[in-house]
Amino acid sequence: MSPIISYGDQIVSMHRSKTSAGFSLDIPLIMLVASFLRIFYWPGARFDASLLVQSLIMVVVQLILLKIALEHRPLPATKGGEGSAPFSGLEGGGPLAIQRPYNFWQWRSHKPYWHFLLYLLGGLIVCEILFRPMEPIYDAYSVMIGYLGLSIEATLPIPQLISNAQKQSCKGFRLSVLASWIGGDAMKVFWFFTSTSEIPMAFKVCGCFQAACDCLLGIQYFIYGAEDNDAILKEHAMEEAHWARGHRTSQSHTRSLSPSKRSAMFNEPESE
Repeated sequence: MSPIISYGDQIVSMHRSKTSAGFSLDIPLIMLVASFLRIFYWPGARFDASLLVQSLIMVVVQLILLKIALEHRPLPATKGGEGSAPFSGLEGGGPLAIQRPYNFWQWRSHKPYWHFLLYLLGGLIVCEILFRPMEPIYDAYSVMIGYLGLSIEATLPIPQLISNAQKQSCKGFRLSVLASWIGGDAMKVFWFFTSTSEIPMAFKVCGCFQAACDCLLGIQYFIYGAEDNDAILKEHAMEEAHWARGHRTSQSHTRSLSPSKRSAMFNEPESE
């Protein structure tokens, strides 16, 4: 039930607030790719069936999460929106700024996201059909996609770690997701090392790495909190700029009236 518990609250929150600002769009990317690979890893590895069921549920939940996040993503800064990462890229030239090839997974249109997932699924189906009759090649292929999928899943917290560090805030990232990540991965690692069923070593290594990253996210949440200090500072700066413009306008208006008043004072007696 980890997928529903972890991401159900995030989906509801974005749907109610009508914004996905602060939530890393790389999370559904990582989980969908990892889940697809793990599903196609199962026929060759035959690991515990509960992990397969979890992957299937994860695909459904992440597709819903991706749809909601795309529908409620903030507008780019050029159109008056927040333009926050990762939807418009990591801009600003800081140490965490990166430029992705072909703007991968940062497209403004919705279609490329779904096209990429369809191509990935279609490619895995074709490889499964082609390699299945060739036993030695299929065994190597199965191990490869298994380790690749688990390694990708282990990097799940990293995009959110980068996003939080860049914004110096955890706003938009739900505490419920963080708690479920830490608690769920702790139970998962414990189960990996104590289960009597067959659990490949790749699950154990990647699970430990992911749990460590979750702990770093917890430290970030403790340090930064969920408040968006930058937004508050920007709001104050806009108010000060607005006051300054109004003050300058009133001064210029006063200065423009002063010469006419002085000229009137001297011209009236002369005319008289």
